[in-house]
Amino acid sequence: MKILFIGARLFNEVAYFAKSKGIETILTESNPDTNNLELADEYHIVSRGMEEPMELAISRDVDAVVPLIGIDKPLLEVAQMKEKLESEYKLPVVSSGVEATAIAKDKFKTKKFLQENNIKTPRYNKLNKDQYYQSESPMKYPVVLKQSEGQGGVGVKISRTSVETKGYLDIFPECMIEEYIEGAEISVEVLRWNGKSVPLVGVYKGDTTLNGIHPLNKTRIAPVDLNGLNNQELIKLARKITHKMNTSGTVEVEFIYDHKKKELNTLEINTRPSGTRFLTFCSSNINPMHQLVNMALGEWDPNKLVREIKNYNALELPLPPEVLKSNPKLRNDDNQKRQILTKEKPYIIHGPEKASRITIRSSHLEKSWEILDNLKLDINKLKH
Repeated sequence: MKILFIGARLFNEVAYFAKSKGIETILTESNPDTNNLELADEYHIVSRGMEEPMELAISRDVDAVVPLIGIDKPLLEVAQMKEKLESEYKLPVVSSGVEATAIAKDKFKTKKFLQENNIKTPRYNKLNKDQYYQSESPMKYPVVLKQSEGQGGVGVKISRTSVETKGYLDIFPECMIEEYIEGAEISVEVLRWNGKSVPLVGVYKGDTTLNGIHPLNKTRIAPVDLNGLNNQELIKLARKITHKMNTSGTVEVEFIYDHKKKELNTLEINTRPSGTRFLTFCSSNINPMHQLVNMALGEWDPNKLVREIKNYNALELPLPPEVLKSNPKLRNDDNQKRQILTKEKPYIIHGPEKASRITIRSSHLEKSWEILDNLKLDINKLKH
């Protein structure tokens, strides 16, 4: 079995698993200075875009293609490659198709999709500079200002005054203006292949804040446990959304839970590996990235997967560079490289050095904090 993987940054998360399956791995990457190239049996430095990876997939006669791309910009081109390879060469590509990707990539298309399917989402409108100067904000402050495309908080601002909105429109003359909801940020990672969906676990990513702290800088917990939130309904809704969109591979569905109204609002859908995948893995014992390989192998069994889901607690916090530097043994460990959890080391360190995180597995949240305490890290630097 021979699989082409696209993108080296996340390749370490599947390389050892693929090797254990006896898979010959071919890797393409556009950045020659990136990590993980040496983990592949064969790698190729290619130009940006999907043209050269697609040519390699055909010429090297691979059995499947697994894109490992964690950013939104190339995803539509990946989806176009998928449709060509699958329709013309019967070569499976483990990613979402053009229609689902186009919806997820554009926030206005996402809103339209949610409304057409009667899925609750925060109120929104399109706003441009000229319109605003004539009629002011169509919503009460605070509001959320966003660009139609983008991720990681880029182009997002919580505006509390008309002055702040005008300042934003001086930089971005057109945007989405969205109702600000005071509540909890939640996401669910959903695995989907051949029309079958398996939502894994609800992840709590912190409460919304007026200063717009990114979820990556917060303490995150799985499974989510909030007063009034029905976890079964959360999972059911995530499944419904991915089914209606006809996604494939791994998809993250993002929500806001309104504390006051006890209502769940759907925000976005991301057709790529989720930033909460380590929380998902540590709490459910299902590694989403490994499942992409199983899909490519034709071994993905959703019924078996559901039976294998476990119920652990997972706690995740950012690790500032100075904390990691003062504890070098935390990361320099073979189990860490292979993402293996043991009784002695029930945690995983992951992410780039400047934005590392630690995810801890235990039977309950209090135990997770106890494990963190036993690591003798400066907890005050970690808690947010």
